[in-house]
Amino acid sequence: MFSIGDYLCNQKTGEIGEVIGFGHQILDSGYTTTLKVLVASEDSGRKRFVTEDLYSAWTIWSDK
Repeated sequence: MFSIGDYLCNQKTGEIGEVIGFGHQILDSGYTTTLKVLVASEDSGRKRFVTEDLYSAWTIWSDK
């Protein structure tokens, strides 16, 4: 499980951000967990936005 404050990378988009919350989406099979992630835009170092995607779309990010 990821926790608030963890830094993640979206496997589809390559965006990197910090977990700020959790949510859910309703699918045919029921509810599935989503993550709300604060992402810093590469275009402008100060521009940030929140994105929400399925839990399975994210992986832990490490700069090591």
